[in-house]
Amino acid sequence: MILKVHPENPAPRHLKQIIETIKQGGIIIIPTDSVYAIAWDIHNTKAYERILQLKGIKKKEANFSFLFFDLSQLSEFTLPFSNSCFKAIKKSLPGPFTFILNANNKVPKIFQNKKKTIGIRIPDNLIVTEIINELGTPLMTTSIKGDDDFLEYMTDPELIHEKFEKLVDLVVDGGIGDLTPSTVVSCVDGEIDIVRQGKGIL
Repeated sequence: MILKVHPENPAPRHLKQIIETIKQGGIIIIPTDSVYAIAWDIHNTKAYERILQLKGIKKKEANFSFLFFDLSQLSEFTLPFSNSCFKAIKKSLPGPFTFILNANNKVPKIFQNKKKTIGIRIPDNLIVTEIINELGTPLMTTSIKGDDDFLEYMTDPELIHEKFEKLVDLVVDGGIGDLTPSTVVSCVDGEIDIVRQGKGIL
């Protein structure tokens, strides 16, 4: 199913439909401020298992990120980080960045592995932030592109729907997406290290 949502003024009825899908354990594809991404409820283990199967990976290989509504949610899942990293995060988010931080002991319970880091995003996209705000919990996310997939990111939600309609429960059409993924920045050692240069510029 595909649902067209106004990117600057998401209708409450559309948000309600998306949130109901997530709460029922559904997997959705959403726009961000960079590329389209697959997302699901971080607390739903059945959805997590479906994603692992969809991506063809094992739990110990999973490298997913969390989508937050704002910075206040970070402390629930991360260990304290340096002032320089905090300044970079505060300056860059919301925006097309993924920050890798040290995870606290709540994250392994969700991932069901010994993961010690967490990737976090706060996209500058009203559809996504409204979904997370209304849902009341972060979303887990992964790229619609596989690690071994050298094709370009898909930008047209109609084409994304054609490819994924049997694999996910809902594609949220928020307009044409971007070809460039988020910039990945590691703050694991207290220093700022750009792991992948993407759309965001520090």
